[in-house]
Amino acid sequence: MKHKAGFVNIVGNPNVGKSTLTNKLVGERLSIITSKAQTTRHRILGIVNDENYQIVFSDTPGVLKPNYKLQESMLKFSKTALQDADVIIYMTDVVEKIDKNSDFLSSVQKTNAPVLLVINKIDESNPEQLDELVTTWKQMLPKAEIFPMSALHGFNTENLMKRIKELLPEGEPFYDKDALTDKPTRFFVSEIIREKILLYYQKEIPYSVEVEVEEFKEAEEQINIRAIIHVARESQKGIIIGHKGSALKKTGTEARKDMEKFLGKKVFLQLYVKVNKDWRDKDRTLRNFGYDQG
Repeated sequence: MKHKAGFVNIVGNPNVGKSTLTNKLVGERLSIITSKAQTTRHRILGIVNDENYQIVFSDTPGVLKPNYKLQESMLKFSKTALQDADVIIYMTDVVEKIDKNSDFLSSVQKTNAPVLLVINKIDESNPEQLDELVTTWKQMLPKAEIFPMSALHGFNTENLMKRIKELLPEGEPFYDKDALTDKPTRFFVSEIIREKILLYYQKEIPYSVEVEVEEFKEAEEQINIRAIIHVARESQKGIIIGHKGSALKKTGTEARKDMEKFLGKKVFLQLYVKVNKDWRDKDRTLRNFGYDQG
């Protein structure tokens, strides 16, 4: 049997469950998942290896109309995902409006790559609603194969994985066979902190924050990590820190627990908050944070 390898890119609107599905298929908690939209900001690759194949999954930011430069960069990640895919998973769910983002949908219609359409969260609908949805989607994406699914409960994910393997082109692996992702450990450390901010702070705060890991030193007994939480305005700094530092302390404690699980070692974590005025609209700052502005 010849070796197969390919890029499987997961695209769709915010909050339809792309990160949940990526984690189910990859088997590791690579993408941060919260109930807030816009959780994923980068393309995150998760790699699944077997003797006969290598699947490179790519979880992309939810597609949205950009309001500032950070979102323009996020949209670029999603658009390039359509161009370099061997297989595209277009993800929707039972509650979102089908024409929510018709521009992006028309790009999916034009692609030559096989499209697997996942209708997620079917546990939140009834069979009649689902039948109607399937019929409508068949008209919208006639070439797509449709997979009704509950990614959260793992329903129908195995059938999807089986079909992906069938569609993979023959070829040599792109990455080492023991690689799990293309992202460095520091990236996941910053994502863990960002996840806690998404969980514990309300309204605009999580979307005004970027986390930078300034120091990552591995000693025999523990890993010492120093991270900076960048905020866009002075008022946000006070909210992140909280009364007598209580909010920041909670964020740090919860993030440290997850890091210790992820890294398999004791972690000493120091968090600092810094005002980086309007960072979401500055090309140079965005480049420093790994958002491609080219």
